[in-house]
Formats: sequence, C-alpha cells, structure tokens
Amino acid sequence: MKHYAFSAFARLLAVSLYAAATVSGGVANAQSVVRSLPPATSDGSGRGGHGGGDNGGGGGGPQDPGPRGAPVSAGGFLPGLTSAQLSQAQDGANRFVETETFPGGLGPSYNSGPFKACGECHAQPALGGSSPSLAAYPFVGPNPQATVDYNADGATNTVPSFITPSGPVREARFVTFANGTADGGVHDLFTVTGRADAPTCQLTQPPFAAQLAAGNVIFRIPTPVFGAGLIENIDDATILANQSANASAKAALGIAGQPNRSGNDGTITRFGWKAQNKSLVMFAGEAYVVEVGVSNELFQTKRPAPGTTLPSGCKTTATPDDTTNPQLTGPAVNSDVTAFAAFMRMLAPPAEGPSTAQTQQGQQVFTAIGCSLCHTPSMTTAASSEATALSNVKVNLFSDLLVHDMGTGLADGVSQGSANGQQFRTAPLWGLGQRAFFLHDGRTSDLVDAIQQHSSSGSEANGVIKNFNGLSQSQQQDLLDFLRSL
Repeated sequence: MKHYAFSAFARLLAVSLYAAATVSGGVANAQSVVRSLPPATSDGSGRGGHGGGDNGGGGGGPQDPGPRGAPVSAGGFLPGLTSAQLSQAQDGANRFVETETFPGGLGPSYNSGPFKACGECHAQPALGGSSPSLAAYPFVGPNPQATVDYNADGATNTVPSFITPSGPVREARFVTFANGTADGGVHDLFTVTGRADAPTCQLTQPPFAAQLAAGNVIFRIPTPVFGAGLIENIDDATILANQSANASAKAALGIAGQPNRSGNDGTITRFGWKAQNKSLVMFAGEAYVVEVGVSNELFQTKRPAPGTTLPSGCKTTATPDDTTNPQLTGPAVNSDVTAFAAFMRMLAPPAEGPSTAQTQQGQQVFTAIGCSLCHTPSMTTAASSEATALSNVKVNLFSDLLVHDMGTGLADGVSQGSANGQQFRTAPLWGLGQRAFFLHDGRTSDLVDAIQQHSSSGSEANGVIKNFNGLSQSQQQDLLDFLRSL
C-alpha cells in the first residue's frame, strides 16, 4: 500500500466516496468531484502537470509502467466451445498465418502478408493482437514491413520513412487527391514488381515523400481482435441504452458520441478505428483485399491504388482469389475470409493482470474523473445462434463502441460511414496491459502521452483530461497501473 501525504489521501478519499456513490446512485458530475479536491500543482504551462500534486510535476511525474510481462494474456479461444467450433476456429488461425504469393493471392500492392498473411501485423502479444514489438514482452519481433515484407521474393520496393523496425505496423491513407477532392483511401506501401512470381506486373510505389511533405498522409495501425465475437454479438439496443445512460455527467464534461451505422441496413457498425465495419466477415474481407491484396467474395476484383487503374500485366488470373470451396469437406469448405472471421469470433478476451491496492484505487479514479463515460467497463451480449459461448456474456471491453469527436490534435481528415475526420471509435481498453503502441496511428508507446493526446481543440475528452491533470501524482500513477492491468 502506498503511504500518502494528507492532501493526497484527502483526494483519494473523495474519489472513493464518489465511487461508492456511483454504485448506489448512478454517476455524478466528475468535474464536481475534482473541484472538491485540493488544487494540483501546476507545471507552469497553464495546466496541471503529469503529476503535479505530490511533487510539483517536472521530471517526477507519473510513469507508464510499460507492457506487462509473463504470462501472455491473450490468444486462446472462448471457453465452452464444441469440438466442431474449435476445429473451425483453429482452421482460421492456421490460415491467418499462411504464406501469400502472386498471382492468385498477394498484391499487386500490399502492406504486409507475404509470409504470414494477417498474422504478421496482428501479433502482439499473440496471434490476433496488434503491431508486434521488439521491446515489449513477449518480444514478438521487429516490424515485418521494415524487415521482410518490402523485398519479399525479390520485390524492388524501398521502405517509406515512417516505417521502421522498432516502430508500429502502419497503413497510409492520403487525405485528398491532387485536385483537392477527398481521397481517404489506403495507398499500399509496397508492390509485387520485381518478385520472381510477378514478371509482368509493373507498378510504382506511391509518392510518400512528396505527400508527407504536403501534410497529406495519415496512418492507421492494426486493431486487436481478441474478444471480437463478443463485441459482434452486443445488440444495438444495448449500445444505445448505454449511450443514453449518465446523460448529465456526460453533458457536464462535453461528451456526446454517436454510433456509426451501416449504409446498407442502418444498423450499428463497430469494428475498425472509426467503427466502420459491421461484422467480422466484412472486417476480414476488407482487410484481406486492402492490406494483403487478396480479392474475395466480398471484394471481388483486384484493387488498384485509389484514383488509378491496374495495368493488364497485374491482372493475370481470374477473380476473386479467395472463394468458398464446395468440393472440400469440413472447415476447408470455408473461404479464407469466412475462416478468418471464425477465428476472430471465437477468440477469448484478454485476461487481466493481478489486482492490487493500486490498481483498485486506479479503477476508482478512472470512474471518478469520467474515463468510464466513454470507456464503458462492460456490456452484455445477446443470445447467439453461433455459439453458446457468445450468449449473454458480460463483456469487459471498456468501450461504448461509439465514435467521438477527438479534436484537432487526433483528427486525420478521413471520413468513414457517418464518422467524420475528427471522430474515432472509443478504443476497447481490454488487453492494453500488453499493448506496445497507442492511438490510431501508433504515434506513441507511452501511456501518459496517449492520455494527454486526447486533449485538443474540440475534443470531447477535454474535460476528462482536465480532471486527470488535476489529480495528485499518486492518483495518476494508480490510474496508469490500473490501465496496465487490463
């Protein structure tokens, strides 16, 4: 147990009383709780420092504990699956790491995948996760884009400046076309030109240096898919009821949020950084064609760079590349896309780390300052015809699955569905304890920085970050410890 100075203890007591009130009578105004605490010491910048309360801020602020060590907290399947469901999920896992070749698979442009398909990028801390890391347990390895993907099988690509061995896997999108109209599409990093299996396909890489200089490039990193089947099975009504809950507390902090919706059937979409995809099948199909270059039954043609067409030498086989296989039996009948979706659907959510006095206090702070108003601790799934293991399950995802205006600091200028250029889905926090890179573009590996980046002009998180900056250093550290326990 930490030994608190009296002022810090008074703060913690107020937070604890607030948490108790939350359980018995609903969420109160988090701002009023923070205002009732002794003022934090300023770092001189006009806002509370990264831990001003106990030691005056400066270099002694709270520290990100960093990714947790052993054991790996994720990567297993849901409990209670039948043998047939396990067989199908394992088949999907096997295909998730298959080698992709051209033609009939990889490319003609791609971001990753020549060696392990989807598994190259969804790797930290286990298959189905996010970008791999050299520095974070379990030390999966360097960014494959910078080390093996760019020149796989003789490809003559150069590595863009924003891709490094120790940095995150990234996709690049151009915000606008040269004529100023909206682009927003993914411009793949590499082409198959030069590969031994692609003698007729001649493509050049996008002009990344020029577009970077023009400020026209934004990035996205892979989203983890642990527990994705549970998220898929949360009913729209549950999401909307949660949106309506705690309305006064949200209004006081400037929090709004809205669902992104399918342009086809109008239901709530929930996968991807802007919650742009409705289902895991759609999520898998889009990623397969955009990131790896494999056309499939959802996206049936080979994909050129946005605003261009493919030369005939790059279209040498019938499409789609990936199809259902009715001549086979068992899980092999499934297309790759269907198999990928089955794998993701049956992945268990990440396990939390050990609970300590500090993480328990941190969870109280998390609620008190308003983090939980967007990062909803849990929702419950509906009944599922896919698997009993998906039915009526409490899902500790720490997300409301809504998109929120995150301000000019995080804005990427790209619209998807009804989400505009400043809106992003509330990222689920489960599994954060072993994650190496944060925010949609992987701009930081430091949790304190990621929290502060939530605050900028127009952000719905400004009130919460003001509350965070008003905490004592001890409370801020407890909050960080809690987040790294997830």
